[in-house]
Amino acid sequence: MTTFKSLATKEVRKLQNGGLDANGQVPECAVSDGVGNPCRHCLESIEEGAAMLILAFRPFGEIQPYAEMGPIFLHARECAPYASHKDEVPAVLKTSSHYLLRGYDENERIVYGTGAITPSEQITHKAKDLFSDSKVKFIHVRSASNNCFQARIERS
Repeated sequence: MTTFKSLATKEVRKLQNGGLDANGQVPECAVSDGVGNPCRHCLESIEEGAAMLILAFRPFGEIQPYAEMGPIFLHARECAPYASHKDEVPAVLKTSSHYLLRGYDENERIVYGTGAITPSEQITHKAKDLFSDSKVKFIHVRSASNNCFQARIERS
């Protein structure tokens, strides 16, 4: 079984209140055009006309060679964290036809051979397949076209 994880509320609230991003900068404020702006906290699309934050994010505990960083979006207003349901893909991950799934080990290093562009309707199946490798401790879901971090998948 799999569980989808969004960003931790404590970390998100710091950013929404002017905290610094992974580049040491205050997040940029922008207005969502309603297309392709998934909030990484509630895992819902940021609605057209809503204020949003754009910031650099590194979804890893420590800086190391495999700790990729990239841009993400958050609602500028407080939003509820995503309520994960086992094996249920968040609706926001159904807005694109494909995503990159990649497995990582306990040291947050890529498990080679796990990266795969995956149709959105196959995300859960592919995650279960990746978790059949005991070295895979968690999986990142990333944009297939831009490599932006979307969510984390853990074993349930």
